[in-house]
Amino acid sequence: MELVGLTKRLCGLSGPSGFEQPVRAWIAEYLEPFADEIGTDPLGNMIAVKRCGKPGAKLVLLDAHMDEIGFIVTGAEKGFLSFGMLGGVDQRMLPAREVRVLTEPPLFGVIDTMPPHVLSEEEKSRAIDPNKLFIDVGLCQEEAEKAVPAGTPVVYAASCEELGHGKLCGKALDDRACAAIIIKAFEMLSGRDLNVDLCCLVSTQEEVGHRGAKVAAWGLEPDIALVVDVTHGKTPDAQNVPCSCGKGAAIGIGPNINSALSKELFALAEARGIAHQPKAEPGGNSGTNAEAIQISREGVATALISLPLKYMHTPVEMVSLEDMTAIVELLTAYVEGLEV
Repeated sequence: MELVGLTKRLCGLSGPSGFEQPVRAWIAEYLEPFADEIGTDPLGNMIAVKRCGKPGAKLVLLDAHMDEIGFIVTGAEKGFLSFGMLGGVDQRMLPAREVRVLTEPPLFGVIDTMPPHVLSEEEKSRAIDPNKLFIDVGLCQEEAEKAVPAGTPVVYAASCEELGHGKLCGKALDDRACAAIIIKAFEMLSGRDLNVDLCCLVSTQEEVGHRGAKVAAWGLEPDIALVVDVTHGKTPDAQNVPCSCGKGAAIGIGPNINSALSKELFALAEARGIAHQPKAEPGGNSGTNAEAIQISREGVATALISLPLKYMHTPVEMVSLEDMTAIVELLTAYVEGLEV
């Protein structure tokens, strides 16, 4: 499947943190023809391995997370559903937002809002308290209690669309676009003569604390990890953001990242003419799975390659297909060039 179609398919699936089963099942089915081993673990990570068959081969891990931000139903009041957050939801996005309540079958719903006609000037000037918002699924109290029990997950009801010149826009591009990147790289590398064993880890629960990656890295014991996640892309009102959509793979530099790996990736991108840009990661916390994988067991040589994304944690996230393709090229070139 081409990268665009793969990304659209992944974004169309519903899988907020802790409820990633449909995403995992689809990815596992897709990757099965390309893997020697495929499976999961107690945290629900999707793990696919391609063995090179060479003695003493190192294990290289490609990681991206499959979960998206979302909500969880906490109860019902007069038929309206109360809810909590799964991950870092931008609370400004919530009033009048369309959502998909993940019952079986799913229910369409909208988050309630007060029309401007009945608001005071003070109320118009401030964000609405999310604790005062509810999801309206058009049911009475008895119907809501029966159809939507507490603990039901909810996601934004949004699609992934192409727009402009080589752009994708929609929900869950953080991090399904990066999942598509490592899946495509794994697919391409599966048919090549490698000197390393390759693992594609599409991890769970990144948005609530990098939990899937912590467990998977401990169990897999990789020698090298290449983590792919999104980073903020520059917009007219965010001039202090260092990375731009359309300028290529953002290669991380900082204490959360192995400096030798970063230098190798920069040199490789220069030699191959792969579009790239630097991304400084101050401090020890990149906000990605790299921080969990780097300190697993006795430590893992970890690099972070980021995909610039605009409007993060909203239903209208946006990425450049050129950047996605550049990261696929960088990953495949790096893994293919590794020695035993």
